[in-house]
Amino acid sequence: MAARPETTWNSGLCDCFEDTSTCCYGFWCCPCLACTVSGKFGENRCLPLCDIFSPAIVAACGVPVFVPPAVLSLRVAMRNRYRIKGSICKDIAVSCFCLWCSWCQMHRELKHQQKAPTVVVIQPAPVMMAPAPVIMAPAPVMMAPAPVMMAPGYHSNAGFVGQPGVVTVNRY
Repeated sequence: MAARPETTWNSGLCDCFEDTSTCCYGFWCCPCLACTVSGKFGENRCLPLCDIFSPAIVAACGVPVFVPPAVLSLRVAMRNRYRIKGSICKDIAVSCFCLWCSWCQMHRELKHQQKAPTVVVIQPAPVMMAPAPVIMAPAPVMMAPAPVMMAPGYHSNAGFVGQPGVVTVNRY
């Protein structure tokens, strides 16, 4: 089975004017957009909250977090699922420096993937011919020939054929 060829993102990182509804949604409520993208992709809708709360929690423990984990992991998963060209280094850079643009790009990609038809190649299955049913004729029934009336006093030693292949002989 041949692998699908790699493609590019359906829209660029800063192509907000191609789909203003996505970017307006992201501008007014980016956490809502991020949760929507996560849910449409099949992940938990609350996953993007890790990007909001994890830096504060981890920084409180003394470990600075630089890369938002949810956007990075979702971006990498989306690239792998839809066979989009890229690298983990580019995904890290986009996730760190263009966080909201990344969510908008992923939302546009999901909308495109839902519109794009899935092509399924179906090969005909080999046809197995069942053997023809064997119809058996009923076994022949042997019947005695109908009695022959003969004139009294006339005896014949000849045989009579009542059915094909059946010879009866009358002996008086």
